[in-house]
Amino acid sequence: MNMLKEIILQDSEFMLIQKLIFKNIGITLDESKKSLVKNRLTKRLNFYGLHKFSDYIRIVQFNRDEASEMVNQITTNETYFFREQAHFDFLERISKELKEEGKIRVWSAAASLGAEAYSIAMVLDNILGASRYEVLATDINTEVLQIAKKGFYPLPWVDKIPTLYKQNYCLKGKNQYEKQFLIHPELQKNVYFSQANLLEPQSTIGKFDIIFLRNVLIYFNDEIKALVVENSIKNLKENGYLIISLTENLRSIHNPMLKQVDTSIYQKV
Repeated sequence: MNMLKEIILQDSEFMLIQKLIFKNIGITLDESKKSLVKNRLTKRLNFYGLHKFSDYIRIVQFNRDEASEMVNQITTNETYFFREQAHFDFLERISKELKEEGKIRVWSAAASLGAEAYSIAMVLDNILGASRYEVLATDINTEVLQIAKKGFYPLPWVDKIPTLYKQNYCLKGKNQYEKQFLIHPELQKNVYFSQANLLEPQSTIGKFDIIFLRNVLIYFNDEIKALVVENSIKNLKENGYLIISLTENLRSIHNPMLKQVDTSIYQKV
């Protein structure tokens, strides 16, 4: 019986991958991520019939599409609906305050599989109605964006969604989709998805009342973190709000255009 030989990720190869990822998207992969990188990229080696990571790295260096695919494999992160509920309580309060000021625009800047963007949309739709808000969801990872656009999720994920929103915006799948649920198509109409690299200014997406920049800064060093925040708030309206994760802070990158108004919530001044 033939056994597949395990492909070893050498330290020197991991260092090259670290440099490529940092160059492309500014993320620093520390030693604790070596096993994750090995597991996620092995499937790409198998796709090409390769037995050494060094051979795969050569493909990445000369093939832009494969470089994007490498980023896709490495940047799929944990996500779920209504993660860090305090932020959605804040969103509900602010959207009520802004209700009479026209359409509210919110940017989910590291959207992953779309759970955050749809959670935002549920809150806004419930308070404002379908014609009064817009959610833009962006990510560097093109694969997760394709999944997010479909609005299909594993049925257990619905448990994180408050009952009111679950009843109004989630449709249980039938037949071949019985183990999934669908975000209501009417809600999906107000959520837009686009690829974006946060290391670069986003000059075409306009201004936002609120930007969710959560669970992404933790992957950057202080220099890159400052750049990402600076780029992001270029798209934030005056007096608008930047929301980062409860596990993150901006103490190391003081930005004079932001004042902290609550835990992990900043206002542009």
